[in-house]
Amino acid sequence: MPANQDYILSVSGLTKTFSGVKALDNVQLAVKKGEVHALMGENGAGKSTFMKLLIGLLTPDAGDIIFDGKPLKTSNVREILKQGMSMIHQEILVVPELTVAQNIFLGRETGNSLFGWLDDRNRTKQADELLKQMGLTIRPTAKMKYLSVAEMQMVEIAKAISNDAKVIIMDEPTSALSDKEVATLFRIIGDLTKKGVAIIYISHKMDEIFAIADTITVLRDGKYIVTKPASEFDANTLITLMVGREIDTLFPINLSPKGPEILSVKNLSTSGKFSDINFAVHAGEVLGIAGLMGAGRTEIARAIFGLDRIGRGEIRIKGKKVNIKSPHDAIQHGIGYVSEDRKKWGFIPRLSVRHNITLASLSTLARGLFIQSEREAEIATTMMADLKIKASSPNQQVIYLSGGNQQKVVIARVLLSKPALVILDEPTRGIDVGAKAEIYRLINQLTTTGIAVIMISSELPEIVGMSDRVLVLSKGKQTAMLSRTEATQETIMHYAMQS
Repeated sequence: MPANQDYILSVSGLTKTFSGVKALDNVQLAVKKGEVHALMGENGAGKSTFMKLLIGLLTPDAGDIIFDGKPLKTSNVREILKQGMSMIHQEILVVPELTVAQNIFLGRETGNSLFGWLDDRNRTKQADELLKQMGLTIRPTAKMKYLSVAEMQMVEIAKAISNDAKVIIMDEPTSALSDKEVATLFRIIGDLTKKGVAIIYISHKMDEIFAIADTITVLRDGKYIVTKPASEFDANTLITLMVGREIDTLFPINLSPKGPEILSVKNLSTSGKFSDINFAVHAGEVLGIAGLMGAGRTEIARAIFGLDRIGRGEIRIKGKKVNIKSPHDAIQHGIGYVSEDRKKWGFIPRLSVRHNITLASLSTLARGLFIQSEREAEIATTMMADLKIKASSPNQQVIYLSGGNQQKVVIARVLLSKPALVILDEPTRGIDVGAKAEIYRLINQLTTTGIAVIMISSELPEIVGMSDRVLVLSKGKQTAMLSRTEATQETIMHYAMQS
């Protein structure tokens, strides 16, 4: 590893083993001052373990870490923070009942008197100055629990900056941000790198990587693969290096003939969320729904599935007007729904794969007061095989699966109810490119069996690549319905930004 003064962080031979399995095997990394260094790899490639070793959450079995010219010997998070390394975690870590300012300076409180009272006033002033420097309008006195997820993420970024960090690790920092907030984050990153701060950037979003990264390092199966300037990669080369094989077609072409109308909505409206939405989706078709954050995409899906009340308008299933007041009603009418937040709403983490898959269909597996366990295990095993869910057994807890396999468990449970329509809200959020390709193939398989699919996504390449038609929303209003040939990223953004 290079040892010259341009490098703020040099790692060599880093190895970590869990229960005899090497999560990291002789990994290296060299990060220059003032650069954005992207760390790429599929889920399971070792990125999370690597970052936990750098930040002191884990202790390496072997290897050297040179930080700011000195060997990093400690595995104490507080000490590493003091030395100038911060991390913004994918899972937002905040104390909801404390204020924004208190969260920013948590663990670094100062007193203002001999009696040791906390200096809240000075802390709030410092937080206010920092937030304004970042171009944010978040009040430092607001309690975290009242902030949106995107605002919480920006506070986490402010916390990292407040540490006077020399290296900031950002793990999927834009997963909850709108396009406008992503632009703000990129501006902040630009300001930091000009001051010599190095950013280690982890993301599954290819467009972000090529927009912001100076250098890219690829890990695969816990091993170091390559480091090159970002300008020397293209998307296909990067994907091949990450997954170890070529993915010929990331977005499979839907050749299924369009069947009869499955769902139609007319003048669907809910006050303050969306108004006068009109569309239909047919058997064998993928209808994409696109729009900026706050456009009403998820709200429409929740209303159709009975999670939220509809103000006015009508829903028809196979031409028949229906009154959906609950998810149970929706399921009875043949509608399945996969939430955008699988960890919060999609599965029960400590239950097994088997139990999560069959959870919504237990009534069909009951004989009297008892569940037919053998039948349940048989169905779960079949669904795992059909959807290629990778787990040690049907009894493995879902929390220990990769993000892509967790998502497939959620989809398996929905499919077990034999829906005619499946609504997928951000189906590939937070999963790697290899798992994304598998989800896309699965969607294609659904359409070949005559299932209608509504797919909501913030990723425009995904919308363009998978949709037969695209419904575009802006501020709760329908602004366009585009055919496959009309639906370019530029056209979608044009309609998504209409006032």
